[in-house]
Amino acid sequence: MTDDGPLTAGPQIRYDVALAERMRANLDAHDRVTVPLDGRRHAAVAVVVVDSDAERHGHDPHTVSAEELSVIPGVDPRMLDRLDGRLQGVAGGAAFLLCRRAPRLSSHSAQWALPGGRLDQGESPVDAALRELDEELGVSLDHSSVLGVLDDYPTRSGYVVTPVVVWGGGELDLRPSPDEVLAAYRVGLHELCRDDSPRFVTIPESDRPVVQVPLGGDLIHAPTGAVLVQFRWVAIDGRAGERVAHFEQPVFAWR
Repeated sequence: MTDDGPLTAGPQIRYDVALAERMRANLDAHDRVTVPLDGRRHAAVAVVVVDSDAERHGHDPHTVSAEELSVIPGVDPRMLDRLDGRLQGVAGGAAFLLCRRAPRLSSHSAQWALPGGRLDQGESPVDAALRELDEELGVSLDHSSVLGVLDDYPTRSGYVVTPVVVWGGGELDLRPSPDEVLAAYRVGLHELCRDDSPRFVTIPESDRPVVQVPLGGDLIHAPTGAVLVQFRWVAIDGRAGERVAHFEQPVFAWR
């Protein structure tokens, strides 16, 4: 984003078998990096690729306060009137599922997240991602839907997150769990491919760049933002070997 406002996203990406095959090939060509837990907890998230309709899936009724937006790092106060925290008008064509976490949650409440959570005892990251997708959004998919796995991302809050890319097979009927998810959104892949995305800012607490992914009227930060950037670079663009583990999270996500 600049003082002239966000750039317009490019054309929608068609949701078809060719896209699935291209993503699978791109992910197969990527040499995935694993990160040792070293006392951290292991979690998995699902990057679920679905079809979407701009009119039927493009509305966001949920508002965000100016106080919540004020914690975003690196944003000129004059830009805050261009941010409303909503994902309005971002659907259309091939998309991914993004959740707004329920406000009642004890950690990272009301933040943006991919469906996912901690691994159960003896569970693989793929199994955990598919289980959490079912528990959080009511979407049941099996291993045949998995296109590939991205790099592990170590978080400031004590997790190592494994992102699993999943082919949804269509629009899907989402049934968000009210205990965990306030709302679920279909975000067009073309929104990830904007010329102004990703963007980076600095913070005094770290010498690493804070990554921001502009979507609608908000900026998505790591860890979710880092996963989405690598998903774009590797699965969509075919840039095998691109890394994102060095991208920093904003301080509000450290806890």
